[in-house]
Amino acid sequence: MGFNLTKNTDMQQSRESNKIDIIEKTTKIVGDITSQADFRIDGNVEGTITTSGKVVVGEEGLVSGNITCVNSDIAGRVKGSLDVSGVLSLKSSAKIEGQVIAGKLAIEAGANVDATISMKGAKKMKALSTDEKTQSEKTA
Repeated sequence: MGFNLTKNTDMQQSRESNKIDIIEKTTKIVGDITSQADFRIDGNVEGTITTSGKVVVGEEGLVSGNITCVNSDIAGRVKGSLDVSGVLSLKSSAKIEGQVIAGKLAIEAGANVDATISMKGAKKMKALSTDEKTQSEKTA
């Protein structure tokens, strides 16, 4: 019986890239988290979360701080800023307070969002005052 070391190494690398760090609902973390893994938060985190993976905040999860990640699914509560370079999905039970910057945004009906929202790559929109509207409507 022989073992192929190359396949074993590939499997180990694949398992490491698919790791998910879970913060259980009975856990509270105070401090900053930096990782390359995906995160699932069902507990309470006070601090900054920075990862090159995905962040999932479960229905009972609470993050008081900033989240910077590639993709995120939020079903719980976030107080702070969310900076998601890919897709941010807000479930119907989500409660967001703060600032949101996302590449793409999906919001289910019922989500509670009290935040300023900016889309990456989108042009900034500005409301015009009444005077500016009449000036821009005039033709030469």
